[in-house]
Amino acid sequence: MHILWLIFVSLQSIMMNWQQLISNKRLGQEHRHPERHDDRTEFKRDYDRLIFSAPFRRLQNKTQVFPLPGSIFVHNRLTHSLEVSCVGMSLGNDVAQQLLRRHPELSDSLLGEIGQIVATACLAHDMGNPPFGHSGEKAILSFFTEGPGMGLQAEVSPQFWCDVTHFEGNANAFRLLTHQFCGRRVGGFVMTYSTLASIVKYPFSSMAAGKKGKFGFFDSEKELFVRIASELGLVRKSVEGEPLRYARHPLVYLVEAADDICYEIMDIEDAHKLKIISYEDTSQMLLSFFDSEARERILQRIIEEGVTDKNEKVVYLRACVIGLLESECVRVFVEHEDEILAGCFEGSLIDHISELTREAYRQCSKMSVERIYRSKPVLDVELSGYQIIQTLMEQFIEAAVHPERFYSRQLIGRVSSQYDISSDSLETRLMAVIDYVSGMTDVYALDEYQKISLDRKSVV
Repeated sequence: MHILWLIFVSLQSIMMNWQQLISNKRLGQEHRHPERHDDRTEFKRDYDRLIFSAPFRRLQNKTQVFPLPGSIFVHNRLTHSLEVSCVGMSLGNDVAQQLLRRHPELSDSLLGEIGQIVATACLAHDMGNPPFGHSGEKAILSFFTEGPGMGLQAEVSPQFWCDVTHFEGNANAFRLLTHQFCGRRVGGFVMTYSTLASIVKYPFSSMAAGKKGKFGFFDSEKELFVRIASELGLVRKSVEGEPLRYARHPLVYLVEAADDICYEIMDIEDAHKLKIISYEDTSQMLLSFFDSEARERILQRIIEEGVTDKNEKVVYLRACVIGLLESECVRVFVEHEDEILAGCFEGSLIDHISELTREAYRQCSKMSVERIYRSKPVLDVELSGYQIIQTLMEQFIEAAVHPERFYSRQLIGRVSSQYDISSDSLETRLMAVIDYVSGMTDVYALDEYQKISLDRKSVV
């Protein structure tokens, strides 16, 4: 314990500070920053820029967990991201309010903009995810780790190989927002530094990914991340010669909490609508977040308001749970502010909420794994999605490796001009394919898969 305290004290000398952490400087337009006078609108501009973007719109046709809607409309990546953004706004606003009370000297700073920054980062947090949920991610990296792409290892750099064999939607989101694609401006979406840093859940390179395989940026965007980290004063945890690793930007914890709250609770609501989980089990699970006194109040309120429809009851209970989890995460963040700023906070905010609430959340997660994520509709999507993405990767990577072939030229012609698939660099061409495939919607990927399958048959 004494050793841990000494470490903590020593880290305080290199603590991050809020005035530096909240910056409205824009990537790619740093030279124009002094011209801006309406500073408090910059983070709202980030938000609007994402809302009106094509990659964000495409989220409406990307699987969250369940198959995209038939007669019952469940969440897709777009509705999930919007809900996460709403919760993120509440978390950020509440945290900002409490921090300003604690630090009145920061009243003239940009600290009050935390809610807007977190809400924007929440909108972007899934924008790098490929079609068909996590099975799409697995299909891309598996192409290189156990598929035809294995033979390419000798043709690329060790860093590039590490990136593609650990392909990660989070790292891809940072690339999508910052990379200068063909015909686009420097800085990508030209977002503020703080917004960009707030989406990097794993602020380290793929070389430091470890067993879970999570990382925050590809080698192609490493220098951009280092620039942002240096500007914001993020604590660097790696020494020279080691794989690059930083402490998280503090607002990442709020983005992560908003995501954790929404996907866990909303997946249960969707499962109830699809009759995968009964009303009795659903209501019992949601009520388990509260002590007996709070449960009675909630149930009495449902009666008083005349809610008799079971779906509406679940909606009401879900709202109560989200409100509870939001207040708990705010409390944890504020209580652990010093550790977060020192870059030594361990785990997520959810890991530190009160025991009753944390145990209910764990049981929720357990039920989700056993009865939702292993359910037939979900597994069907994962299996078919995996096959579709694997086939697309196989065909387009083959075309990128051998662009001189007739069939390759036909396939390359399908790829959007923003992706540099005609580059002289093999790594650039391979990354162009990954950009193209990961940016597809479920429907577009299926359409391309069907067309390519027909083309192959006709060639044969």
